[in-house]
Amino acid sequence: MSTTPKQQPETPKAGKGRPTPARKQQELLRKKPVVGNKSPEAKRAAKRALSEERAKAREGLANGEDRYLTSRDRGPQRKLARDVVDARFTIGELVLPMLFLVIIVSSIRPDDPQLDLTIQLGTLVAMWGLFVAIGIDGYIIGRKALKVVEAKYPGKG
Repeated sequence: MSTTPKQQPETPKAGKGRPTPARKQQELLRKKPVVGNKSPEAKRAAKRALSEERAKAREGLANGEDRYLTSRDRGPQRKLARDVVDARFTIGELVLPMLFLVIIVSSIRPDDPQLDLTIQLGTLVAMWGLFVAIGIDGYIIGRKALKVVEAKYPGKG
């Protein structure tokens, strides 16, 4: 047997080999300016670029490009449904002028109480009739759009 002592492997030192930094030092390293230190020209250029990007997105949205639409409005079925709805005249297009007319007519106050009551009742009936017509028109156009989409894309409407 040998008389030489066996050398034991050196144990690794615990820790990371450097002291833990103070909290203040770490916060200073992470601190960034709240407001960027851009020059006025850089700010104008950034503003102009953002404006151009928004204009492009607005134009793409108006043209119905899928890239600029929200995820719920994307897809060929939704595009077809939008085309069906946009190609048709709806009663909803008359809402603002009709309500404006109702406000003007309802503000007329004749001397005759019977005529005043008739005008008020007529404007009330016209307004509610318009709301009912809008509901019926919306139902009809929804059914029509669904039929067109089902005909073109069976099972995906």
